Amino acid sequence: MEKSAMEAFEKLEKVGEGTYGKVYRAREKATGQNKEGKTVLYLVFEYMDTDLKKFIRTFRQTGENIPTKAVKSLMYQLCKGVAFCHGHGVLHRDLKPHNLLMDRKTMMLKIADLGLARAYTLPIKKYTHEILTLWYRAPEVLLGATHYSTAVDMWSVGCIFAELITKQALFPGDSELQQLLHIFRLLGTPNEQVWPGKMLQYEPSKRISAKKAMEHPYFDDLDKAYL
Repeated sequence: MEKSAMEAFEKLEKVGEGTYGKVYRAREKATGQNKEGKTVLYLVFEYMDTDLKKFIRTFRQTGENIPTKAVKSLMYQLCKGVAFCHGHGVLHRDLKPHNLLMDRKTMMLKIADLGLARAYTLPIKKYTHEILTLWYRAPEVLLGATHYSTAVDMWSVGCIFAELITKQALFPGDSELQQLLHIFRLLGTPNEQVWPGKMLQYEPSKRISAKKAMEHPYFDDLDKAYL
């Protein structure tokens, strides 16, 4: 964005810092609306006042369960966003509650921080091993795989789904080995008969896609008109 365009905004406060720049909350002078933007290359987005990590923590602190309707809405929006990324050939590779921005009033959810995102192609190309916050990392990556596809994101989506239900991280490992032990302890040593659940399948090719997840009967009673 050109400097003349940035003059239309009043910088209010720094709200975060990512891999490639700082994020500021700003006010559009003409409308008074709050926006967000990164320095150097100026990107302006609507302002989201919290993230999913803080949202879950609030319920954990009060001891209340997150309403089922809210879980469904958030999960549908997450699957829709991931399906959009995958449909355009992009792996996010770092899906976690902290990277999912939210608006408390509207319950709108936005996927953020694509600093580790990569374009993917067929045949599947080789990627770096350093992806994903440990707790949301797929087992094939923990085991050293460097050739992977959209299934790594869907494992993360499954972990986030479980966290919305339990308000606790599903696999809170402190190291790659401990992370695998957490997974095996909860889901069993991997074989073709165990690890039910379409997002948390041990075999990547058997994990449900984001697009298919959106069509699951779980979301049938959800009003999707504004999601």
